[in-house]
Amino acid sequence: MNTINNLFSFPNPVNEFSARFVAGMVVILTIATILTQNQFVAGFLLYGFLARVATGPTLSPMGLLATKVIVPALGNPTKLVAGPPKRFAQTIGLIFSTTAFVMLILDLILAFQITLAILVVFAILESVVGFCAGCFVFNYLMKWKIIPQSICESCITGVEE
Repeated sequence: MNTINNLFSFPNPVNEFSARFVAGMVVILTIATILTQNQFVAGFLLYGFLARVATGPTLSPMGLLATKVIVPALGNPTKLVAGPPKRFAQTIGLIFSTTAFVMLILDLILAFQITLAILVVFAILESVVGFCAGCFVFNYLMKWKIIPQSICESCITGVEE
């Protein structure tokens, strides 16, 4: 049972460098999904978010590539940040990628493209600038007591009163 609990856990803390590289790969895959309108590519994008929400990088090809190959190849730069906001951000990505996948299946191409374009914008912000919009929202949800502080004692940082 402990193995299953370890499998379906999200790391806390998270290496910000790994998260930013995953976001960069999300940008590339999402643009490829928009351009190809291929259901298998869209499904792979969706799977990646589902895997990261459920297990962190453990079952995510992009998560594994970032944590096991790219970051180590760069000398293991480390900047630790709280895990729960990153998981929340991945959940938002899962919602967007699932919505886009359904729209693609239903042949609602413009809605599919707009949904994924929004995802690209936020993934670029995370990857290039280091701004995690999901983390930003998570911090405010904690401040407003919608998410209990017990979820993440170290999460309330940088939120203006």
